[in-house]
Amino acid sequence: MAQELHFGRAAERLHIAQPVLSRQIRSLEDDLGAEVFDRGRRGTLLTPAGEQLLEDALPLLASAQALTRRVRSAAQGTQALTIGFMPGITVTPAMVAFTAHHPDVSVRLLRTTWDDQVEVLLDGRADVSIVRLPIDRKGLQMRPLFREPRVVMVPAGHPLAGRTSVSIKDLAAEHLLQNPDAVPEWRDVAQEPQGGRRPEVPVILQVEEKLEMVPAGAGVCVLPLSTANFYTRPDVIALPVEDIGPNQVALAWVAARRSRLVHDFTQVAAETLARPHTEDPPPSSE
Repeated sequence: MAQELHFGRAAERLHIAQPVLSRQIRSLEDDLGAEVFDRGRRGTLLTPAGEQLLEDALPLLASAQALTRRVRSAAQGTQALTIGFMPGITVTPAMVAFTAHHPDVSVRLLRTTWDDQVEVLLDGRADVSIVRLPIDRKGLQMRPLFREPRVVMVPAGHPLAGRTSVSIKDLAAEHLLQNPDAVPEWRDVAQEPQGGRRPEVPVILQVEEKLEMVPAGAGVCVLPLSTANFYTRPDVIALPVEDIGPNQVALAWVAARRSRLVHDFTQVAAETLARPHTEDPPPSSE
């Protein structure tokens, strides 16, 4: 209901009758001693009490889901560890080292995206994850692994494609197939929006989707170097960007968990995946 802010749509989404939903919300408000929805002429809105309930309820629901998953796994009588990872990151060395010490543990991998790499930890789909920063660190414990350069992906026939590297100003007129906040260096010099607003960027969850749109002329995207190297294709060129910050990669897990398996994996991951120094910056185009 808090997501829809409309009783009819919320009831349809929950597969219950609208009067039933209304009664359940009234009962909740009676239990809380506060109204959580403002049912006024402007439509249905969250009250301050409702906003506080939503803020506190989401992590509680995620924790409950995580608990359910772990209990069911334990009931099956097998030990398991699920590792989340972002595209372009190679987990194999850490997996090999971990399973050498824990041959009886079932290790599973879960590919994540920019949008769910924290969510999978909070709801228990992953026990530990290799994430790309920045993320919301609330409730998480972090361990840095390495930093790597970012590159811009342009069509093979793009005027910049023959360069050895570019500056962020060279990209100011380009349309970025990402949230501008993900690349603040571009956002601060961008010539968009033109005519008052930036062209709408569709929701893109997978790297493959972005790389389909780049050669089609829809825009450019900025990726970590390892991701660009993993998804090579002849119609897209990866160009080093001289004046853009590196991507930071880290281990993340729920801070409240006390799991020996998570602890052991973070130890071997730090030993096998961490790089002692940031890679050298890309060469200058001058």
